[in-house]
Formats: sequence, structure tokens, C-alpha cells
Amino acid sequence: MSLPLHYLEIVVVVLGLVVLLTEAFLPREKKSYLGWGAAFGLLLTLILLIFAKDATGPELDRFYSSDNSARFFKGLALVITALVILMGIDYRKVLTRYTDNPQSEEGTGEFYALPLFACAGMMWMASAKDMVMAFVALELTTITFYVLVAYMRRNVGSLEAGVKYLILGALSTGFLVYGIAWIYGITGSMNLATIDFALSPEGLSENNIAKNVYGLLFGISLIVIAIAFKVGAAPMHLWIPDVYQGAPTPTTTFLSVGSKAAGFIVAMRMLDPFLSNEITREKTIFILVVIAAATLLVGNLAAIAQTNLKRLLAYSSIANAGFLVLALAGWREEGATALSTYQIIGFYLATYLIMTVAALFAMQSISQSTGSEAIKSLNGLGQTHPSLAWTLTIIFAALAGLPLTVGFYGKFYVFQAAVENQLWLAVGAGFIGVTAGFYYYFKVIRVMFWSPAQEGPEIYLSSTTKAVIYPAAILIVILGFYPQPILALLGN
Repeated sequence: MSLPLHYLEIVVVVLGLVVLLTEAFLPREKKSYLGWGAAFGLLLTLILLIFAKDATGPELDRFYSSDNSARFFKGLALVITALVILMGIDYRKVLTRYTDNPQSEEGTGEFYALPLFACAGMMWMASAKDMVMAFVALELTTITFYVLVAYMRRNVGSLEAGVKYLILGALSTGFLVYGIAWIYGITGSMNLATIDFALSPEGLSENNIAKNVYGLLFGISLIVIAIAFKVGAAPMHLWIPDVYQGAPTPTTTFLSVGSKAAGFIVAMRMLDPFLSNEITREKTIFILVVIAAATLLVGNLAAIAQTNLKRLLAYSSIANAGFLVLALAGWREEGATALSTYQIIGFYLATYLIMTVAALFAMQSISQSTGSEAIKSLNGLGQTHPSLAWTLTIIFAALAGLPLTVGFYGKFYVFQAAVENQLWLAVGAGFIGVTAGFYYYFKVIRVMFWSPAQEGPEIYLSSTTKAVIYPAAILIVILGFYPQPILALLGN
């Protein structure tokens, strides 16, 4: 039996409540069963998504989209959430060390429930056709992240990361609300379809928006600044390195992929009317080009000097946000012969999910075994643990965008759209960024194979980690030769 699409968010919320109530009323020393139950529930929801019917009805059509992009991003949200919960199960020994009762897993059940509520928010964002719905869904996700970042309350680094994220997050929320208010004041609506019509040539003949175009651009700028924080783009990127390093590793993974996906879902939905109509298109693209160029340079050049693997991946996340903003600036409508912007960003995020989750799964096991997150902890890994070393080589080569890996295609599609729209400033910054990326990613590979091994504990990989990183490496290579499965899911 197939459920209507809009029921799936309710299923995920109910699943989160069940996990939370089970944690509260069935106390046990071991809580991993909650994580396995949550991951299994998300897998069932993913199956329901495949067979779900479109949401229909006049009220739903006004604010809820059932298009192919919405389905794809809902699936992306379900997959990343399930992987983060599985990572949390492996991380539970570290969590218990910094929570109220280090002798048991009491209180760690919330760590499996909170990502479910964030997932529901991301799924609502994927279908949002109204600015109010997009805002509420985005804040549901963001508030959940506030808790997850500061979850290890006896760890100073986690608390510091939580405070930084909370303060800057509240600031960005203010920008977003103020920007929505300006757009509502000028267009008279917060429904994205209505705004799109109001900005079209037919709509402009019926209103006075052309006289208030600078006020409209001011509102767009405020929204872009707020979204830049959510995705970690310059100049709102300063929280990323400290928060990524201080947060629990599963939370870092969720922020790196889930938060970025959520931010770009909202960005595409909210900016679609302004990028599709001539009255605002050129200036909106200019704003995005400047942000993309700055983000690409800051993220890639700052990553070169990093000696901590988690901070390196944090700056890598900033750099990848730059490529995604560049894809947004090279706007392509859906239905064109080439890939649309929705498809390019969807493809990039899907491949980025595979590479980043695998890298952070491996890094979590390495740091738990060696007690260090430094790049030098990988010294001589090619001799001591060759299968892990070669797997990481494939992952980092894909992150760098090496041809014959799936990471190459994501960057190729972005550059293709940018060149087509003659965004030369950002294209130049992108080429500099790619060059820098090859240096700092291959610096990690060099350490694994050309540095002598250090004395220390043997690296232990859990069965869950092995089940994730080895298939991910194989998938990176297969999709590097044949990316069609992801493109097919995107409707191409």
C-alpha cells in the first residue's frame, strides 16, 4: 500500500517520538538498540518514498511540492540521517564519556532521536513552495543541530562549538526573517509561485514592483546572507572549522552533508523566482558569483595549512559549498536539454555524501584507535593497514575531483554551467581551488604511503565502518565510469 508523499514526514516525526519515549520509559544500560531501530525505521521510510503517491489537493498544492527534485532530496535526507545514526552507534563510548553517567549509556538515546527530527525538517524543506514553510522547516533542522553540536556537555570543545553555532545561527535567522519580510512587503506574498508570477512580464504590468526593485534586491541579499551561514559559504563561514572540530564526529558528518543539503534545498526553492525572471536575475547572479569566488578561495587556500584531519575536512566543506554556490549562480531552468541546476546540485550533494561520510567514518575509527585527529596519525598507514590506506586514497582522490572518480563529474557539471553563463570570476577562483585541493588532499595520501609508520595502537575498524567505507570506495570508482544511476534518480 502506497502512502501519500506528505505522510512521510509524519512517519519520521512519529519514529523520533517513539525513540525518545522508549529512551525515557524503558531505561537500560545499553542504548544501541534505539539507534538500530531508528536506522531500520528510516530504511522503511525510504522504501515508502519509492512507492509514495503525489500529494494532491488545493491546499497542499499551494505550499507542498511533489516533484522529482523533492523526492530526490527527501531520499538524500533519509540516507544521510540513517548513516549518521549508524555512526552514532559506533561513537557511543565517546558520548557516554562526556555525558551525565560515564558508566552507562543512559541519556544517549536522544542522540538517535534528534537526527530524526532534523530529517523531517529537511524533508519538509525539499517540498516547500512557501517561504514560511521553508523557514519553519529550516529552523526545525537548525535547532536540532544546536543540541547535537553541544551534546557532549562535559567536553569544553563541544560546548564552545555549540555556543558559537547558536550565536551565529540566531544572527542568520534574523537576516532570513528580515529578508522574507522585505520581499513580502514588496510583492505582497510569501508563496513562491505567486512571487514568480509577480516578477514575470505579465505580473509586472499589474503591479509597481519595478519601482521598488532595489528594495527587492535588499531582501534577496539578506536571504542570501542567511543561507550562506547555513551552507558555510563566505563571509558566513567562520563557525565551520571550530564547530566541526569540537562537535561529535557524527554531528560533524550531519553538518557537513545534511546541513549543506538543507541549505541548498532552501536556496534553490527561495531563489528560483529571482533567478528565473529578468528583473532580478542579473543582480542575483552577481551576488552569488562574488560569494562563490570568495568561498572557493577561502576554503581551498585555508585548507592547505591544516594539520588536523577534521579541520582539513571542515575547510574542504567550505570549498565544496563554493562549488555548489557556483552551480546556483549558473542557473538553468528545469526542462532544458542540459542538466538543470536542481539536478547538478542534487548530483553534487549525492556524490559528496558518499565521499564525506566514508571519510568521516574512517576518521572516527582512526581517532578512537589512536586518540588523535592529526594528519600525522596516518603516517605509514599503507604499510600497517593497506586496505584502509587504499580506500582512503580513493576517497580523497574523489574529493579532489580526480578523473575516473565520481567526484570529477560533480565539479565538471558545475564548471560546465558556469562557463555556459560566462561567470569567469568564479570559474577562475574554481580552477585555483581545484589546484589547491589536489595539493591538500594528496598531502594526506603522501603521509599514508611515504611517511614511516609510528609506534602506537593498532587501528580497529568496526563492522559498521567496514560495511560503509569499502562499498563507498567501490561505488566511487563505478560511478566514476558510469554516473547514470544517480542521474536517473534525478530524472535525467
